[in-house]
Amino acid sequence: MAVPDFQTIMLPMLRMMADGRVYSLAEMLGSLGSEFRLSEDDLVERIPSGRQTRFYNRICWSTTHLKKAAIIENIGRGSFRITDRGRNLLERSITRIDLPLLSTFPEYIAFKNTRNAPEISVSNEPPSVVSPKTPDELLYDSYQSIRESLAIEILESIKSCSPAFFERLVVELLVKIGYGGTLEDAGQAVGRSGDGGIDGIIKEDRLGLDTIFLQAKRWENTVGSPEIQKFAGALQGRRAKKGVFITTSDYSKGAREFAGAIENRIILIDGSELADLMIDYNVGVSVAATYEIKRIDSDYFVEE
Repeated sequence: MAVPDFQTIMLPMLRMMADGRVYSLAEMLGSLGSEFRLSEDDLVERIPSGRQTRFYNRICWSTTHLKKAAIIENIGRGSFRITDRGRNLLERSITRIDLPLLSTFPEYIAFKNTRNAPEISVSNEPPSVVSPKTPDELLYDSYQSIRESLAIEILESIKSCSPAFFERLVVELLVKIGYGGTLEDAGQAVGRSGDGGIDGIIKEDRLGLDTIFLQAKRWENTVGSPEIQKFAGALQGRRAKKGVFITTSDYSKGAREFAGAIENRIILIDGSELADLMIDYNVGVSVAATYEIKRIDSDYFVEE
């Protein structure tokens, strides 16, 4: 089964602690992983940032919320034990611990009202309506949403510019990625070929050991295989082995199959990939805000 959300984890975690023992996060990972019958793939699946496994991240957030409701208590670094309130809660034969239930406890309400509380909504809606994701996952989702909106803006802006501007943009992007040496050297090649479907020529490396030929199409319509065939012919006419075809739209299945089947190495970059590369390499975008996500340094608090 898939990794359960952190609200689903809380009740099994509390039942595991019913014996009054102190449990470490490592013990919880092993015991709860077995209870939920997680596969090896489930256990190594990581959150989008790559910092932690998804299961470990959700166990950590489960302990945070249970602790803030005084249902469990922290006993040393990364170790927890059930409280009297936790035992009383189990005696009620509840079927689930979720955020609305935790919000019935004054300590948890106080926690949610603090300025630094994690942004997981608590409401009187049914559990299925409340987000099952942890703050780390919600933050990543928000980032992706902002990025997707930015990508749309980038493509709309490119389409309003001239073809010549788009060709220069493509060269600048490839230089930022690491091709061509300097922008001045690469820029001299743009528009100089003037025939055969070649919009630019760029050095593959700073030494100029090989060249890459460029085709840039500021299109709305899907690029079909005939356009890729013409580009491949232009490469053969120059005895070139490598080309990059970039468009603001997308490619047909036939175009992608043709590019993958020929001897010449032709990389196809569609509008979505183009926008992503521009964002990643800061071409046509600027940083609006920077947020640092910090974690506690547990080693700092170890007394020797």
